Amino acid sequence: MEYVITAIIGYLLGSIPTAVWVGKIKYGIDVREHGSKNAGATNTFRVLGKKAGIPVLLVDVCKGALAVLLPFFIYELSWEEDHLIHLKIIGGVAAVIGHIFPLFAQFNGGKGVATSLGIIIGLQPLAALVCLGIFLIVFIISNFVSLGAIIASVAFPIVVEFLFKNENDVLRYFSIVLGVAVIAAHHKNIKRLLQGNENKMNLFKK
Repeated sequence: MEYVITAIIGYLLGSIPTAVWVGKIKYGIDVREHGSKNAGATNTFRVLGKKAGIPVLLVDVCKGALAVLLPFFIYELSWEEDHLIHLKIIGGVAAVIGHIFPLFAQFNGGKGVATSLGIIIGLQPLAALVCLGIFLIVFIISNFVSLGAIIASVAFPIVVEFLFKNENDVLRYFSIVLGVAVIAAHHKNIKRLLQGNENKMNLFKK
């Protein structure tokens, strides 16, 4: 029951369609009908600008982090327990599924990158910081958000395994699956990158 309860609450957290609600309530626009037609932070930045994109990004990250930290609010567990790690992963995975297939937005959501970052923060804060640094470096140099996300997702299992000496098998496999999932979610972006027509975004452009 612990796994079921954690999964349900995690899914409901992930289902909060931040980009859709911000776009419709504040701007009268459904971001899923513009730009890349994706209900995520990147498309919100592209369609509505930074004033809308920043809060969407922060909330989407928090959804993943809160889902991972759910066991601390529901159960009496210590930081060292493997059972805790498994529950955190269940909550995080459910949140990403909720973000991609949100109950509150006709099951049409985003790619789950920001929410995945929140999961990493909740699971391995230092590893998340390293991967965020990798993302920013790639993004700033290339102006491709998708390329930064792809490379950071590939780096995550490597960072967890070799830099932070992970000893939990479930976390090891999850980090690999998460990386593969992010890459799979960007398959269209990868195709556009290879064709040379991927959308660029300048982080410092007003």
